[in-house]
Amino acid sequence: MFLPNKDAAAEKAADKQLLAKIEGWGLEIISEDMRNDVELSVAEVQCGDPDCSPIDTVITIVFHSGGRGMVGLPMEGKDVTMEELRENFPTEDVLRKWHRGEEAEWPPEPEFDESRMPQLRFDIGDKVECRVGPSEWHAGTVLQRWYREASWPNGAWAPYKIELSDGRNIFAPGDLDAIIRKQQEEGSDQAVEE
Repeated sequence: MFLPNKDAAAEKAADKQLLAKIEGWGLEIISEDMRNDVELSVAEVQCGDPDCSPIDTVITIVFHSGGRGMVGLPMEGKDVTMEELRENFPTEDVLRKWHRGEEAEWPPEPEFDESRMPQLRFDIGDKVECRVGPSEWHAGTVLQRWYREASWPNGAWAPYKIELSDGRNIFAPGDLDAIIRKQQEEGSDQAVEE
């Protein structure tokens, strides 16, 4: 028969108190008029991604309207401070949208800084050919550099958005000759088979 020792029980109780304290801080941050309509849940989760901390503290925010969101802090609960929580907590505007049951993006997309991105080979307006099949290429024009769609995860970007000669808009997922290349013949807007 397994009987946990007193130290393990005390540690578990201390962890529970710590997470309850963080939950209380979260409730303090939420405006008083919304506090009765929200449930907060705080947990420590193990992260398997080598680029994140081994243990993250996650605060789940669920409003009775159905609006919901999450705050992830890359640290153990014992390292969370009220200041750290305030800095990473959703804004009042986001909380109000969730309170009304509306969608609101959180965390916000970081401001785009092209100087921090890899150098690209093509500029807007350049004539290119894009691979659209195993051996099929279509001529097109670069419409945008560093394109992204709203449904993509934060930080996900495609190097180019291209308008093909047939009017379709596509994106190039990489800046590689195997995906996008300089147009071979000027004025050649036809599909090219290799």
